[in-house]
Amino acid sequence: MNRREFMKLQAAGLAALALGGPSMLLPGRAAAQTLPDVAVVKGSPGAAARRAVEMIGGLGRFVKPGQKVVIKPNMSFARTPETAANTHPEVVRELVVMCKEAQAGQVRVLDHSLQDPARSLEQSGILAACQGVEENICFHLMDDDLYQDVTLPDGVEMKSNAIMREVLAADVIIACPVAKSHGGAGVSLSLKGQMGLIYDRGVMHSRYSLDVAIADLNTFLRPHLTVIDATRVMSTGGPGGPGRVLTPGEIIASADPLAADATAVAAYEWYGRKIAPRQVAHLAEAARRGIGRLDIENLATARVTL
Repeated sequence: MNRREFMKLQAAGLAALALGGPSMLLPGRAAAQTLPDVAVVKGSPGAAARRAVEMIGGLGRFVKPGQKVVIKPNMSFARTPETAANTHPEVVRELVVMCKEAQAGQVRVLDHSLQDPARSLEQSGILAACQGVEENICFHLMDDDLYQDVTLPDGVEMKSNAIMREVLAADVIIACPVAKSHGGAGVSLSLKGQMGLIYDRGVMHSRYSLDVAIADLNTFLRPHLTVIDATRVMSTGGPGGPGRVLTPGEIIASADPLAADATAVAAYEWYGRKIAPRQVAHLAEAARRGIGRLDIENLATARVTL
């Protein structure tokens, strides 16, 4: 899907999202279900991120003592938090704190910058937020010797790329993108955001279908936990802005990255209109490939306002 096609989409068939209390699961799950598939929490960025993860089982469900964890935010634009080009620093900080509480053996906050790395880390506020918890864990990895060529055995078009060595050594990948529009992919959320963990992103635009290549990448680099920062949503002008910024004040968490992405697509306006998740080509491709669930109307979603 290109931006022109994305702009032409008409809202169709979106399931109504009912509101419920902290224990309310929606819709269509048996009473015995104890955890929602997706949690949506409205509140301040750090507190909402913590509550959303707790609602789907807590970070201990994903991170065990001694494990190596990579947190992948958006932090590759030299822009301040209110622009919504990068993940809110308080969200990233809270995830680092929760990893430390879960006794992770190592935590790294990593991205491959699209702009000047030092300025991006500083202006995003993420470097300072991480340093407030632990020094020397937040980096842009720009040198090719920090990457390793890897075969993607389930790739349809993109069958190999170079992936960060730190990521290949990790036990757990946590995706924490900001919700924003994207001129090539329509939206940039957790699946699209995994492109920041590889060396050659350009080939995904120039040699392959971007939508197919995003799915190819996520057959190998599917996040274990997704925490989407929708405290601010760049609904036009993404990925770098400036664009129209919505302020839902929400965090979306799920063990299923596709379900998290689909929830974000359905919840907010994109390019001035509502769309259905199935209308975003790389999400539809990911669903066809079994990377996650796109049918969020059949999943249990819990909603809380702090």
